[in-house]
Amino acid sequence: MTKTDETGPLDDQEFATFRDLLRRYLAHELGQWDLLRTDTPYGTAYLHMSRALPPGTTKEMYRPI
Repeated sequence: MTKTDETGPLDDQEFATFRDLLRRYLAHELGQWDLLRTDTPYGTAYLHMSRALPPGTTKEMYRPI
């Protein structure tokens, strides 16, 4: 990657790389679940990755990547 502004939104190529790496992580690294957090300019962001749907949700509620 040769992006000069590493603080802004992802460009199309960066998003494609992120999506591909995330798919790989989910296929080969994720056990039953993982919880991640990171600070952002808008506050802390929390990420819950799981092989099970959270209660009260359906797979149609999720955007495929």
